[in-house]
Amino acid sequence: MPLELVTIPCLSDNYAFLVHDTETGRTALFDAPEAAPISDALKERRWTLSDIFITHHHGDHIDGVDALRAEHDARVIGAKADAERLPALDRAVTPGDLVDFSGHDVRVMPADGHTIGHIAYHIPDAKAAFTGDSLMALGCGRLFEGSAEQMWSTLSQLAGLPGDTLICSGHEYTAANARFALSVDPQNADLIHRADAVNAARGKGEFTVPSLLSEELATNPFLRANVDSMKKAVGMENAADAEVFAEIRRAKDNF
Repeated sequence: MPLELVTIPCLSDNYAFLVHDTETGRTALFDAPEAAPISDALKERRWTLSDIFITHHHGDHIDGVDALRAEHDARVIGAKADAERLPALDRAVTPGDLVDFSGHDVRVMPADGHTIGHIAYHIPDAKAAFTGDSLMALGCGRLFEGSAEQMWSTLSQLAGLPGDTLICSGHEYTAANARFALSVDPQNADLIHRADAVNAARGKGEFTVPSLLSEELATNPFLRANVDSMKKAVGMENAADAEVFAEIRRAKDNF
């Protein structure tokens, strides 16, 4: 495969992601929580950073950008709608744009909800989507700025990607998310099995991110607000999908 994906743990529970084109030698970074571990990963592999893609403005996703740009002279790509809250952008993008990375399309997707101006990136050739704090492993981001309707729209669009897409999200929250998911969807056999696997992985210090979209569709309660069994589980059989999502999000906030 010409594209290699590397997951880098940062801070206490963040992740950054490198995508390296083995044919051209170019390397893209998705989010930069802090510079040091990312710089170390690049040096270990003798890679030079060419591009930095930002999902949203929170410090635990951008604080390493300027140091890495200075070290590697990388171009920085982020949302035009949020440019005033991001590091200086070399390219400001809007949902629907395509960005070329080493001959591979990077699709910019809307991801409002956690923040306004949040975006996600999908690289079909890598079978990977970089979702920041929108769709997460067994969860989704808190609604700090956006509405439940906006987040449901975001999740619905991400749910439409191919099932074998790797969801590269921003945090190691999966074990806690699994405990909540079981509280609202306790009869879901796929979820029970996944929760056991997550707990085993975390017990060995292993990452649970990235995750497959197909697995999220089967087990993530926030993606399942349109599923009859999920609606029944929360006592909202006749409610609109966005209303069910909003109720699940409220329950998680108070869990």
